[in-house]
Amino acid sequence: MTDPVHDPQLDEFRSSIDNIDAALVHLLAERFKVTKAVGRYKVTAALPPADPAREEVQIARLRSMAEDAGLDPVFTEKFLRFIVAEVIHHHQRIAEGEQL
Repeated sequence: MTDPVHDPQLDEFRSSIDNIDAALVHLLAERFKVTKAVGRYKVTAALPPADPAREEVQIARLRSMAEDAGLDPVFTEKFLRFIVAEVIHHHQRIAEGEQL
């Protein structure tokens, strides 16, 4: 049996996963840069930190995209809700005067 620690095929899979993980981190960082700018704008425009109607539209859109991509829509929704909760938290902190 092949030692999984030195399995070339497994190494190739893991390398691909590592590259995708790096891309995800960079995409999330970019997303949060934009959402922090939105948070600062919301303060100047006297808008609330959360927009439940927008969130529901986004969740429905991304669930549909997930289904089309063969990704579990339930997982996708949980992931998006986690991100949105963090964004709202950032917006609340910005509204309280914190510099993010």
